[in-house]
This record gives sequence, structure tokens and C-alpha cells, in this order.
Amino acid sequence: MADNNNKRVFVTVGTTRFDKLILTICDLSVLKVFQKRGYGQLILQIGAMQDYPVLPDIDGIKFEIFKYKDSIASDFTSADLVISHAGAGSCLEALGARKPLIVVINEDLMNNHQTELADQLHRDQHVFKTTCGHLLDLLSTMDLSQLKPLEPGHPEKFASLLDTLCGFS
Repeated sequence: MADNNNKRVFVTVGTTRFDKLILTICDLSVLKVFQKRGYGQLILQIGAMQDYPVLPDIDGIKFEIFKYKDSIASDFTSADLVISHAGAGSCLEALGARKPLIVVINEDLMNNHQTELADQLHRDQHVFKTTCGHLLDLLSTMDLSQLKPLEPGHPEKFASLLDTLCGFS
């Protein structure tokens, strides 16, 4: 089975603490969906998470876990799927690398401005947007061909969107 599972998932929480996302990803039912869809390698950037997650033993899936690196650019470019918190930097890097992106909203944050960015990117069909509680369902049913790439060459559009969302314009 391991030979059929050669696709990579990169999960990032940026510099924040989003333990719930990491623990959701490490749940056996989620890992089985990854396995079924041909994802055999999970790279988890766990940020400020206190303890490394306990990983279930599942045939055909290899894990790499780290808190921080000098650069995660190669993790984005080598991924077949990116799952990320809704931080602007992480979203822009994944979309800039032209990778399918699932944005997971951290519902535990108060006044979560990141939700606005995720909402707009989802409306424009650049990302799938979900919560930890609905991630398993999304992974089971998603069709990555529905996502539209964020076209390069117009960074002013993204900057304008950020300015509007942050109240600068």
C-alpha cells in the first residue's frame, strides 16, 4: 500500500498555536482518509504547540514534524495539498506555489480577522474553507479540480484586499 501513497500533505499553523488543527490531522479517521486518497507523507509544522502530537501507527503514511524552520518554502512547493491556518502569509505562500489549499479557521480566536481573508478566498474559489469539526467531511468529499488558481502578476489586488479587510482603505 505504501507504494500507492506517494502524495504529500503539508500542514502549517505558522507561528501561532493551533493545537486543535494538529490533533485533528493526527486523528486516525482523518489519517485513513489521507491514506485512501493516496497521501502517504504528512509534513506537520506545529508552531508553538507545547508537546509533539502522539501519532497513530498507520500503514503507508510517513510523518515529519517540526515546530519552526528558517524557511518552509520547499515544504509548500513539494506538497500536493496544503492545509493551513488562515494567516495571510501562509495562504499567500500556498497560493503563490499554486497548491490546492484548505484553510482551517481557528474558532477559538476572538475577533478573528483571518476569517475575513479565508471567506474572500473561498468565495473566489481559490481555497476550501472549513473548521476542525468539519475537516474530515471536507477531506472525504473534496474535489480539488474545483479550485481556481490565484493568478500571479497582480499583487496589488491581494494588497488591496488586505487593506480593505484591515480597514486601511
